[in-house]
Amino acid sequence: MTTEPPKGLKANMKRLYGLVTDQKFEVCTKVDKYKRLLFSLCFFHSVLIERRKFLMLGWNIVYGFNNSDFEVSENLISIYLDEYDETPWDALKYLVAGVMYGGHVTDDWDRRLLVTYISNLFCDDMLNNPYYKVSPLPTYYVPKDGSLNSYREYVEGLPNADHPEAFGQHPNADIASQIIETRNLLGTLLSLQPQVSVSEGESREDKVLDLAADVLKRIPEDIDYYATVKLLADDPAPLNVVLLQEIQRYNSLLKTIRSSLVDLQKGIKGLVVMSSDLDEVFNCVYSAEVPPQWKKAYPSLKPLGAWTRDLVLRLDMFAKWAQTGHKPTIFWMSAFTFPTGFLTAVLQTVARQNSVSVDSLSWEFPVSTLDDSNITSQPKDGVWIRGLYLEGAGWDKKAANLVEANPMQLVCLMPTIHFKPVENKKKTGRGMYSCPCYYYSNRAGSSGWPSFVVGVDLKCGPNTSSDHWIKRGTALLMSLDY
Repeated sequence: MTTEPPKGLKANMKRLYGLVTDQKFEVCTKVDKYKRLLFSLCFFHSVLIERRKFLMLGWNIVYGFNNSDFEVSENLISIYLDEYDETPWDALKYLVAGVMYGGHVTDDWDRRLLVTYISNLFCDDMLNNPYYKVSPLPTYYVPKDGSLNSYREYVEGLPNADHPEAFGQHPNADIASQIIETRNLLGTLLSLQPQVSVSEGESREDKVLDLAADVLKRIPEDIDYYATVKLLADDPAPLNVVLLQEIQRYNSLLKTIRSSLVDLQKGIKGLVVMSSDLDEVFNCVYSAEVPPQWKKAYPSLKPLGAWTRDLVLRLDMFAKWAQTGHKPTIFWMSAFTFPTGFLTAVLQTVARQNSVSVDSLSWEFPVSTLDDSNITSQPKDGVWIRGLYLEGAGWDKKAANLVEANPMQLVCLMPTIHFKPVENKKKTGRGMYSCPCYYYSNRAGSSGWPSFVVGVDLKCGPNTSSDHWIKRGTALLMSLDY
């Protein structure tokens, strides 16, 4: 039997204060510190649980934080406050965020979020400043010292509905999560439709035949692999090796698409037996979904129509590159099935040019303020990259820094970025946000397909720190769901 935590910051904090008895509340010798730290811990625990509602903007992976984490952390706070005259912040942060709650966390970027929250809530300012704000909203603050009942009364006065800003999120985060939940609900309803043919109007089989014919008509011919090998024979550069690997993967995908659709057409006409694989393709094409067999080349959450158009654009880039043998001036990194291999090849190219070790190179990411039409040549070192989308923030093109997203602007197209390899790069300085870049919107990835590609350093902008964007869940996406 399991117990689900209640929904909302108020309900969660009310439940946590219900676990604390009057005796436990007064047992610590440094009672003033303990009361304030206990409030911070309650807020910390409630925020971690409630961030789930923002889906990928909340956590990359959903974690099962539970009462045991809270109770053990509360005991640790009481013991460590009794043992030390000075508050041992580093030890408390490590034990609470690194061990108790961090023990659940398997994603590095989620761990960074956890550390950000604990650093804001477990600090000297929280102990010394009256009415210390634990959230950007003025409603949430550490109340003045009092009895256990006074803290419960404060919690009772909190809003029933949580504004996204209470978590450090943008109001758009609510909209984004509700769109995904609605899409999932409608997908479930569609799957419950009766799987029978109708006597009037277009039948399921006719519709699937039309869609299969349309997809077959749209996808281009295979890229000539052997002609490309011959063309590039005199230049075994790392990027040319990546091109040949991508051609092989895409040709294999095109072969799979053609064979499955041709067999599906024959199966519908009764010329071949409908196997379980063909039946799966039939149901996916009818529901405008991408069959699982086609997703083996690269992961995507796009519907079938958008996925097909995206595939044609990807193949167009590689076909032009293969025919001319000249690298594109601006690379569309989203077209690569294995973008990590592409970035490694760029590092290898620069390492060979400058006669340095690949291991000594790292990235800088100057964002262009020019339109793509004004970029006419490749950079001396590195590559121009286009087609990345920024989620959880907006972008100021003139100042080249992060800004708040406009209302209802869930993603924004980033300007072209110069991926520039540099030697012995210094640590990321203040005012820079290490923004994770993901292959698609499922940030956790799927089995065998990690979604994370690279961390891109972006300027935070005036009056904001990296902590602000970490709580926003700001990330770059290489492809969208539509």
